[in-house]
Amino acid sequence: MPPELAEIRRWIEKAEHDLQTAELAMRSRRAITDIASFHCQQAVEKLLKAYLVSKEQDFEKIHDLRALTLACSDCDSAFKELLPRVGPLTAYAVRYRYPGPNDPTVEEVNEAIEVVGDVWAFVLDRLPHEVRPSGGPSHGP
Repeated sequence: MPPELAEIRRWIEKAEHDLQTAELAMRSRRAITDIASFHCQQAVEKLLKAYLVSKEQDFEKIHDLRALTLACSDCDSAFKELLPRVGPLTAYAVRYRYPGPNDPTVEEVNEAIEVVGDVWAFVLDRLPHEVRPSGGPSHGP
């Protein structure tokens, strides 16, 4: 695999690990929603960055999914369709990592996992076939 494809593949694998961690946290005896929500945000962030790497676009080391989605839309305007769904996940990067507000609900995290699956399919559809992991994420596409 050429080095540039290997780099994209590494981003995809890290996103898959985040999604798997979120799913495992939700299957715990008592769902661990704070950890799961963080890993949902991370999975989407890494998927968007994988796309940017595939287009040889530089990006800041940020967690803002709205900004990353807009950067992706500079290459493919269809990414703008994702904004209403991925934007709210940005808060999961930091909001629940420390004591304070109530943790997200099981329903909120299940919706976030669904968003990850949708973004997974959307992004991988736009990446070279060689970077796709066999079998896709554990729950889906």
